[in-house]
Amino acid sequence: MYFYTLFFETNNSFFYRSKTNLKFMSINIQDKILALRKELNKHNYNYYVLDNATISDFDFDIKLKELEKLEQENPIFFDPNSPTQRVGGTVTKSFNTVFHKNRMYSLDNSYSKEDLLDWEKRIQKILGTTVLEYTCELKYDGASINLTYENGQFVKAVTRGDGFQGDEVTANIRTIKSIPLTPNSDFVSNFEMRGEIILPIKGFNKMNQDRLASGEEAYKNPRNTASGSLKLQDSAEVAKRPLDCLLYQVVTSERKYKTHFESLENARKVGFKVPKTITLAKSIDEVLRFVNEWDTKRHDLPYETDGVVIKVNSLQHQEELGYTSKAPRWAIAYKFKAEQVSTILNEISYQVGRTGAITPVANLEPVELAGTIVKRASLHNADQIQKLEIRLGDTVFVEKGGEIIPKIIGVDFSKRPQNAKETIYISNCPECGTKLTRKEGDAKHYCGNEFGCKPQIAGRIQHFISRKAMDIDGLGGETVELLRKEGLIQNYADLYDLTVQKVLPLERIAEKSAKNMIDGINKSKQIPFEKVLFALGIRFVGETVAKKLAKHFKTIDHLISADFETLVSVDEIGDRIAQSIIDFLSNSASLTLVNRLKKVGVQMSISEESIKNQSDKLKGQVIVVSGVFYQISRNELKKLIEDNGGKVSASISKKTSFILAGDNMGPSKLAKAKSLEIQIISEQDFLDKLS
Repeated sequence: MYFYTLFFETNNSFFYRSKTNLKFMSINIQDKILALRKELNKHNYNYYVLDNATISDFDFDIKLKELEKLEQENPIFFDPNSPTQRVGGTVTKSFNTVFHKNRMYSLDNSYSKEDLLDWEKRIQKILGTTVLEYTCELKYDGASINLTYENGQFVKAVTRGDGFQGDEVTANIRTIKSIPLTPNSDFVSNFEMRGEIILPIKGFNKMNQDRLASGEEAYKNPRNTASGSLKLQDSAEVAKRPLDCLLYQVVTSERKYKTHFESLENARKVGFKVPKTITLAKSIDEVLRFVNEWDTKRHDLPYETDGVVIKVNSLQHQEELGYTSKAPRWAIAYKFKAEQVSTILNEISYQVGRTGAITPVANLEPVELAGTIVKRASLHNADQIQKLEIRLGDTVFVEKGGEIIPKIIGVDFSKRPQNAKETIYISNCPECGTKLTRKEGDAKHYCGNEFGCKPQIAGRIQHFISRKAMDIDGLGGETVELLRKEGLIQNYADLYDLTVQKVLPLERIAEKSAKNMIDGINKSKQIPFEKVLFALGIRFVGETVAKKLAKHFKTIDHLISADFETLVSVDEIGDRIAQSIIDFLSNSASLTLVNRLKKVGVQMSISEESIKNQSDKLKGQVIVVSGVFYQISRNELKKLIEDNGGKVSASISKKTSFILAGDNMGPSKLAKAKSLEIQIISEQDFLDKLS
């Protein structure tokens, strides 16, 4: 027996609430919610992407409130990607650090036609063809973002960070209405969208008018304001800002599209805001026409841009070209000529880096440049000062290198004071007084007081704890300086002697902060050997070199015992790097630090898990990977080659041992391989060879 408790109205009909009709009512409510979401998403797309409103703001708000009420009354149908969730309200106390599934590389820069022609020659040589198509797109000046979609649903947003990992800002990104949360299904299912979060100039100016009217200081420029907005703790505050998102790359393993241009055109069709300024070019001359056109027209755009990004259009060619340690070979940025201003050079000061390198810095009469107030600019080294003939009191020309880092590019000699004296480069360290040294062929002067010069001590510790090195949470530059001043640390090995009890008495260190710091230090003991090697701070040993050394020598003890000849025999280890490694590891103070790290459990050898998948089966062999592969990805094939002792090369030469070829290998590459009588093997043959 069923009891009817009340009437319920939906779609202008009344139903008794019973077991039978509850299910029917639920279906009708769900249908209505889904229909409202679809309609509101469409209106958002029309307004924020197409700039073509098809409904009044009042009617939109009425429908949004109707949807909000239905969702509140029926929480079973909650969806984080509903239009109602764009208003914000989530408070994030701290932003989680997330590793990118696919690294976000930076771009190589060019400033002339000659730079572009050189780039084209390099990629033509690698691909073995002169017939290439390019895409030209404006380089947007904002904050880079990576959006992850799974099964067609938006799930995560992460800032670029250092390219390897960034901060998750999902709640804040949901508030940006030009980003589709549930794009049209006629697209790839699982993918990442790369783009730039920008603040349109009109919206930025309106924000500043409001701030000034309320007695607050104006924001400096749209780029920094957009970037800062992503890290606001209250997403409701982010929702109030007129942020926008311009998309420029689809990253997916699904092979639905053959070209970069095609993937972006389809992304636009399903709701993503891909600027229509993107253009196909058949030659570098066409690229330059695009550059010249937009160098003038960019000032009429509603947002800031500082150049053009040129990409090889074919996705297969992009795969073949691959990446350097820092940037894709298949893309390059052409930077518009930087803005210049003139100002007075008041003083030259000298900074000491973690390796002891001395950098002269120009202290300037404050001047506005590209939206920011510039007070300091790099002078690089003694040779640059001499080349520009810089003197105190000079009127100097300043520009932002790549419109980011200010630099002095010249002197207005007509305004030089009559009593201006020639600049004499310092001979002693400005911090510790040690006599500076400069090796032949090196542009920099160095302070050799490695373990007694305070900036070097602090710099090495900060390098050690950085994200790309030991990635120690709970520690920053200010905390390191506080610990050093209080006498708790004098080097990075001292970090592992810290306890909660030791750091708690320090100013601004609460119990939770102290515990997080010590937990972060202990957790760093699991960081892989190649990162530890980078963290040690050996001069000229960057991330890539550290990986090669770790892979070759396997343990720190083997590296310590290696002589000069052994070191230079390692791929890409030259004389300068080899000598620097020997100088560091033969120093008794450095060895003491290494042994202390080893004693507390820091990883000083490659893990057994890493070693078990490695062999010398391809030792000494140079292998070119070309074509399209289906069993495993190109990157996995390259890793297999390196794990088994081989070297991956981008171009065919007499040194090539064999070519690992997939489908659609370029005809010119095939012809060159045959002319040099180089063996070509298939993906399956290669896998059989290793097994």
